[in-house]
Amino acid sequence: MPSRRTMLVASIAWLLFWTLLVLVAVEDDRRDGGSAPWQPVLWQTSSALVATCLFVIQRRFSAQHDVLVATPWRWFGQQARWLPLYWFGFTPIVFTLRHAVYALAGTRYEHEAWAEVFVYEALKISLFFGLFTTIGFGLLSYREMMKERVRAEQAGALLREAQLERLTRQMQPHFLFNALNTISSLMHTDVARADVTLVRLADVLRATLALGDKPQASLDDELRLAQGYAAVMQERFEGRVTLTWAIEPAALAVRLPAISLQPLLENVFKHTVAHRRASTAIRVEARIVDGALHLSIEDDGGVLAPACTPGTSGITVINLRTRLAALHGDRAGLTLSALQPAGVRAELRVPCAS
Repeated sequence: MPSRRTMLVASIAWLLFWTLLVLVAVEDDRRDGGSAPWQPVLWQTSSALVATCLFVIQRRFSAQHDVLVATPWRWFGQQARWLPLYWFGFTPIVFTLRHAVYALAGTRYEHEAWAEVFVYEALKISLFFGLFTTIGFGLLSYREMMKERVRAEQAGALLREAQLERLTRQMQPHFLFNALNTISSLMHTDVARADVTLVRLADVLRATLALGDKPQASLDDELRLAQGYAAVMQERFEGRVTLTWAIEPAALAVRLPAISLQPLLENVFKHTVAHRRASTAIRVEARIVDGALHLSIEDDGGVLAPACTPGTSGITVINLRTRLAALHGDRAGLTLSALQPAGVRAELRVPCAS
């Protein structure tokens, strides 16, 4: 809780407390047959005024001890040192004000003997002091708790950001290694195609580096990288791949872990297309369902290994699941499922708003 809000809450509580005392005093005086309602109002407002001034003085010079709120006995000990100020300052000032106002009104303020007045007022102000000191301790404790929570959340956010950056950068050399293998294969079969593919690869690497500088990216940016990668791979596997992109326009702005679509697409080329002579149909679909992005990549020829159901598999799935959990907890996930009669479906689920 910010300091201004704490002060506002404390001020409202203080005002309500003294307002209640004024109303009670006026009602008691009316029942006792009093004929001057201003008198009980004067008694309580003078007490409120002096108590407020003393409290402000106390707060002004004791704020430095707020750091002791974690050790209550030390904090209360520091506050207790201010009690003599209330004992010996409150009564003389309050009764001086009352006598002055009564004199201006042309009458005399009558009260018990001074010894009795001092004892009674000291006990009363001690009770009020203890009550509001305890309330103040509660407010300060809550404020410190909220500050600690903010610090913990900031530390957690920095930790998650560092973790995401590390995991994202982990995917870059993994992708580069596989892409260079593609170029190497083409060099032995068609140099011209290898040259074209190398130019496309340069564009893909630029996009990869740009995405690797941040933990999240829009689906639109992810698609540019994935489509560039797909173009490179289609050069390698000419005539053996058909790609379909079914993307809802509303899904393009949704943010997901950077470099997350391309590795899933790469898995299809690596584990399915590279091991088949027949043509492989790949479909990439993105749609919004119940406030979440559902991004799926499926093929018609892959086989889901037992180790991948329903747990983790290689670095791609482990990495993505870790980043999704760091960003969204249980609200996001990655599932792998087998299709019939053949094929594998990988579906990424990400909330539209974090």
